[in-house]
This record gives sequence, structure tokens and C-alpha cells, in this order.
Amino acid sequence: MLERRSFGSTGLDVSIVGLGAGQIGEVDVTEAEAAEVLNGALDLGVTLVDTAASYGLSEERVGRHLGHRRDEFVLSTKGGPKINGQRDWSPGSVLESIERSLRLTGSERLDIFYLHSCPVEILRRGDLQDTLDKAVDAGKIGVAGYSGDNEALAFAVESGRFGAIETSVNIADQWNLRNVLGQRPEQGVIAKRPIANAPWRFPQRPVGNYAELYWERLQALDLDPGAMDWAEFALRFTVYAPGVHTAIVGTAKLAHLQENITAASRGPLEAGALQSIDNAWRTVGSEWPAST
Repeated sequence: MLERRSFGSTGLDVSIVGLGAGQIGEVDVTEAEAAEVLNGALDLGVTLVDTAASYGLSEERVGRHLGHRRDEFVLSTKGGPKINGQRDWSPGSVLESIERSLRLTGSERLDIFYLHSCPVEILRRGDLQDTLDKAVDAGKIGVAGYSGDNEALAFAVESGRFGAIETSVNIADQWNLRNVLGQRPEQGVIAKRPIANAPWRFPQRPVGNYAELYWERLQALDLDPGAMDWAEFALRFTVYAPGVHTAIVGTAKLAHLQENITAASRGPLEAGALQSIDNAWRTVGSEWPAST
């Protein structure tokens, strides 16, 4: 059985590995493939499915293929920017995004709804937080959350207005972990990019690829996974990092998800490995901001 944790003080329980459903929203993923990974994830004990309004067909496919199992998982989704003619980052845009997510996922309530990378200057206004509070009171969302990094994440956490956060945490991306996580232990925390976009796939710098920054950082950190493969080394670091409740693995392949679940279930890295990661980070990475 996949380990589960209380998601802060939200009243939700989540598996230590969640499914990042971004890839199942891509048009080159068939309906059969989407159905296999979504249902297979729940069969493997995954109890968190994370999606977003900007993930193509993802919300629609979650509703289509998991609607009949809606009570078996925590649904986490994100939105807020301009939509259907609404002004960008306006209360109307947030409300319309919530309504759209409810409709597409076939849900009566979204368990968690995050403002998706909302800029800090917008957060300082406070009106979007008020809008989320009203949506909670109306029963449309269960927990109001913020998804982002760096200064905006720090502001969101310090404000006390959000019951959950989603942010980058991995061996090559530790600013959020070291500077923000744990400040409000009552908040639920989802770690995204837990295997750092798998930069070890590339023998040379992958110019223009989304893994390029993490590839550069791993060269500088000069870490050694020992007998483990890189994915297991990275995932076990993130899943058991202080303050993290669950780490979402993005994939459209059920076999990949199974491999990650097996790796995470082996428990935290040994103390020596953690010390080596800490030493390397303090030596070369302490000034690195989180990737956005």
C-alpha cells in the first residue's frame, strides 16, 4: 500500500506520490492511454491527481475517465489568468476558471484550487484571496491554494491566506525548500518537478530543452547517486524532504508511474547521501533561485 499523509491541517489525506496530469492533456496522448494512466494510478494507491486549466485536455480527461471514481482521490487544479473574456487576474477570471474546472472535471467541488503562478504584485491586492474565500464558503472549492515559487511563494505563505501550496522542490531546486517550506506547517504542500525534469537523460547540455537549467545545476553540484539510478535518488530526496506532503510525478505512461511509486516506497535517502547533497548545495547552490 502506498504511504499516505495528512495534507497539513486541511483534513485531506494524500499519497506520498501523486499524479501530475499535465502530460495526459497533450493531443498526442490517446483517450485510451489517458484512461489507462488515470485509472491505473488510482489502482496503484495514488490518491492525488493534479491538473490545471492550462494543461490542454487534462481536466476534461480527468472528468471523463475518473468521474465514476471521484470519491477515490483528491482533485487538485489550478487557474486564475484571463479566461472567456474576463480580465487577467481578476475576481471574475478566478471565478470563471473555477466554474470551468468544475464543469470539465464533472465535480461538485474542487478539493484544492490554486492560483497558478500569480505574480506577487497581484497577490498584494488581496482581492483574489477574498474571491477564493467566497468560493470556499460557497462549497465550490475545499482548500484555497497558491502555486508558484520564490518571492511570490514566500508572500503567499507569510500572508496566511492559503491552506495549500504547490512549488518546485528537487535536488537541483531547493530555494523554496530552504527558505519557505515549514513556515506554516498547517499548510498542505505539493512538490512539483520532483525528479528535476530528468536532466541525466542528456549526455550534453540540452540547449532549449526544459531540462537545460537543471542539467547545468547538476553539473555544478557534482552529486553521486551511488548504486541508485538518478530518478530514484532524486525522487526519494523530494518525497521525504521536510515539509513536503506529496510529490507529483508527471507522466502519461503507467509503467513510469509504477517505477516511481516503487522507488519512493523505499523510504528516505540515507543520512550520508543527504549530507552530501546539503554540502554541495551550500557550496555552489545557495544563491540559486527556484526555477519558474
